[in-house]
Amino acid sequence: MAFDIDMIKNVYANMAKRIDKAREITGKPLTLAEKILYAHLWDGEPTQAYKRSVDYVNFSPDRIACQDATAQMALLQFMQAGKDKVAVPTTVHCDHLIQAKIGADKDLQTALNTSNEVFNFLESVSNKYGIGFWKPGAGIIHQVVLENYAFPGGMMIGTDSHTVNAGGLGMVAIGVGGADAVDVMAGMPWELKFPKMIGVKLTGKLSGWTAPKDVILKVAGILTVKGGTGAIVEYFGEGAKAMSCTGKGTICNMGAEIGATTSTFGYDESMERYLRATDRSEVADAANEIKDYLTADPEVYANPEQYFDEVIEINLDELKPHLNGPFTPDLATEVGSGMTEKAKANDWPLQVEWGLIGSCTNSSYEDLSRAASIAQQAIDKGLKTKAEFGINPGSEQVRYTADRDGILDVFENLDAKIFTNACGPCIGQWGRYEDPKNAPKNTIVHSFNRNFAKRADGNPNTHAFVASPEMVAAIAISGRLDFNPITDTLINENGEEVKLDEPTGWELPPKGFAVEEAGYIAPKANGSSVEVVVDPNSDRLELLTPFTPLGNKIEGAKLLIKAHGKCTTDHISMAGPWLRYRGHLDNISNNMLIGAVNAFNMKTNFVKSQLTGEYDAVPKVQREYKAKGIKTVVVGDHNYGEGSSREHAAMEPRHLGVAAVIVKSFARIHETNLKKQGMLGLTFANEADYDLIQEDDTFNFLDLDKFAPGKPLTIEVVHADGSKDTIVVNHTYNEGQIEWFKEGSALNLIKKQNA
Repeated sequence: MAFDIDMIKNVYANMAKRIDKAREITGKPLTLAEKILYAHLWDGEPTQAYKRSVDYVNFSPDRIACQDATAQMALLQFMQAGKDKVAVPTTVHCDHLIQAKIGADKDLQTALNTSNEVFNFLESVSNKYGIGFWKPGAGIIHQVVLENYAFPGGMMIGTDSHTVNAGGLGMVAIGVGGADAVDVMAGMPWELKFPKMIGVKLTGKLSGWTAPKDVILKVAGILTVKGGTGAIVEYFGEGAKAMSCTGKGTICNMGAEIGATTSTFGYDESMERYLRATDRSEVADAANEIKDYLTADPEVYANPEQYFDEVIEINLDELKPHLNGPFTPDLATEVGSGMTEKAKANDWPLQVEWGLIGSCTNSSYEDLSRAASIAQQAIDKGLKTKAEFGINPGSEQVRYTADRDGILDVFENLDAKIFTNACGPCIGQWGRYEDPKNAPKNTIVHSFNRNFAKRADGNPNTHAFVASPEMVAAIAISGRLDFNPITDTLINENGEEVKLDEPTGWELPPKGFAVEEAGYIAPKANGSSVEVVVDPNSDRLELLTPFTPLGNKIEGAKLLIKAHGKCTTDHISMAGPWLRYRGHLDNISNNMLIGAVNAFNMKTNFVKSQLTGEYDAVPKVQREYKAKGIKTVVVGDHNYGEGSSREHAAMEPRHLGVAAVIVKSFARIHETNLKKQGMLGLTFANEADYDLIQEDDTFNFLDLDKFAPGKPLTIEVVHADGSKDTIVVNHTYNEGQIEWFKEGSALNLIKKQNA
């Protein structure tokens, strides 16, 4: 069944006219990404050409998706917006609050027992405001979206950075904070700086042990974790057309790891096959009628250097399987001897303790079938896994179909543990250790997207490496990080030397997809009678109190922390056990910046209080400042806020009294989240000024009363000895965003406009 088919047909009905007009106005052929952007302007038909990386543009997304951890705060905000129903199709997916520990059935029941209050809240809010609800166990948000909602040429936003997965079906799908989603739910435009365009030309064809995962692992190695910032990555070429739709989704999914706004592919036969296989022939038929508008103009792909800001070419015939990591997804290494050398040089444990397959990145039927072909070989050739082995199917539809076709039996025959259709270890929901902080140094391999320290299991000593599902299976069988199945052999139970053959699998299930209970609950047509109850004594949910504007005079602000090096949203607001407080702003604020490294002592969660001179936990020190009415400043390095879209990383500092975050550079989503919450997100005009900041500094904002677009701000930094430095900071606020700051938050402005 095709959800929202009338909406999709309406998008297609307007697409050709708008794209033709955009081509006329710009005077050039268009990339696919440009076509989709110009076709989704808030004002309808294009009237001007937009400058990449310069112009802020209002868009009208077609739909919104929220996962349960971020949906709580998004919906708590929407409840304040004064609306009776969401303005665009919206869904909520319960996939984050299920811990992987024992196995699917028991883990799901444990989640229902421990998080039922949250699930009930999300279901009731969804029912009240016309939101589709996917129950716990229904699947991972981005796999479910690809199977049910994504469509070529569409635009969607989602409250998760891996919303970009839908690019595998030719969408422009972008991860945002909950406040952005609230704007669109409330029927308002969504703002984005018109992105740059990066083209990736794929020649040749994937074969053997090389998988779609290796394409993005290679690209991550080239562009690094910030090389895609402010850009849409568009893949094209014969290698792209020859790839499966879910393989395309994997590549787009991990585009979040290079900082890309999103990634996408032009509509082709693999997408059509996937749409028809997932019971959406009506969408495929409609797309076929305008298929020339659902990919770039031919001139663009023929001469990409003329139309993209940067072009990368990868020959898939020559691409080798990769392992990326540890601790960052852009440290790329080809499997085999190169890993041996790196591991020995860096003291990475070569013995692998776990192999994990799943997450929103690699949990499709194709992924499971290819990995199962390796598992079956191990059984047939008398091999056992040297590492423990875990599987997270992407959706109930994938799980049911894989179970029907005997794929899950193969994994279980190799002693693999089948976890719930949920994120699990990918986002820290893994009950691996009783005391993760003091767990031993070890190595794991997984097919997930992120591998920051403590990301999967809370253990800072776990070295996590990212690979394709089939490579994860092979390495789990061998138990060696440097195992190369292309060249290496293994000794089986009988002492015989055996070699694994190349993986095989199915792009789509030969017998078609099947499912008995998908886990979807449609909302009431009229939810006015639905009552949403939040217990005032709950430690999981808390109704929001509007933020007070910071004002145009900030003086005497104290330094809270100067963060050293990588400071991701995991460092600012950890996941794992903290997920239980995602709907309670005050409680979750107790994890604010506890993972950030203090540049003055190189310790985490240990900063100096200028009130007492003593060192203590970051949230505790900040709460003391707040109690005294003292505003504070956070200072950071490059790509601050890399990683997840979680707006808690902005809301927690705002709630506890941080006024400004000053860094060398921001990750896109986090910078926007700070703006939405009425804070100052600023960058050093001179990066070397980062080094001027001292532990006991006080900040006076000299010209905040003249806050204006394109005009830098000046800050007087007063040191403990009375000496001063004056620094200049840049910002990217436009007029509308400055209004958010003046009102205290974007939500405050929405409420004012809807009053």
